[in-house]
Amino acid sequence: MMRALLLLASVAAFGQNAREILTLAPPAYDERIAYGADSNQFGDLRLPKGKGSFPVVVVIHGGYWRAAYGLEYAGHMSAALTRQGLATWNIEYRRIGQPGGGYPGTLEDVAKAVDFLAGIAVKKQLDLSRVAVVGHSAGGHLALWVAGRKEGKVKVGKVVSLAGVSDLRMLYERKLGNGVALELMGCRPEECPLQYREASPAERLPLAAKVVMVHGDRDDIVPIEMSEAFVKKMGAGARLVKLEGAGHFDMVDPRTRAWKQVEELLVN
Repeated sequence: MMRALLLLASVAAFGQNAREILTLAPPAYDERIAYGADSNQFGDLRLPKGKGSFPVVVVIHGGYWRAAYGLEYAGHMSAALTRQGLATWNIEYRRIGQPGGGYPGTLEDVAKAVDFLAGIAVKKQLDLSRVAVVGHSAGGHLALWVAGRKEGKVKVGKVVSLAGVSDLRMLYERKLGNGVALELMGCRPEECPLQYREASPAERLPLAAKVVMVHGDRDDIVPIEMSEAFVKKMGAGARLVKLEGAGHFDMVDPRTRAWKQVEELLVN
């Protein structure tokens, strides 16, 4: 009986209805800026009050890379981080179902959005020596991928993956997201192994950035085993933060206890 009560309390504390964050209108951003010519190549910039130079967090939303899902829900965690003194750059990108979306366009957009910061850093008082990337779900995949680039104008020092898709081969083999790996890549792993090697963070190790994989043990969309395997494979420089009682959306909802742990990882 006591165990059941503790479990119920844990679920409540982590936000039983955290999925609601997908439908809530986000707080206002300071400026929406295009980083490319396509209508989906833009980001919402939020700046702390006062004078910089501000540490920067690039925020990448999820949604299994599909056009049905946009950056709006990530505005909540972006605003929460900005209240803690961090500049946030919540980026949109071309997705599956849109011209140029999927591999490689989606990945190229994220790289372009991160590098765009180099051109506005002085004007917006951004400290590019302190850049972190946080991504949720499919955004976790993109965050890990962009942090693993060998080239680029902006260096990522820390990446926080929130229930992130870190292994595209596992994504394909387990048929997660109703076969979204095939939609994203346009081919099966055996048909285009080089593309999967280029796009899958699990095949681009080690990463130079510090990596924190945050995952709930009640996630029914992206299995926690994926993050566990990634941390084991990378070894030094990566760690897993396991959130007991948390599902897929708890960690992106600033109203939950899970979010407080994520916020601490990015602020400190």
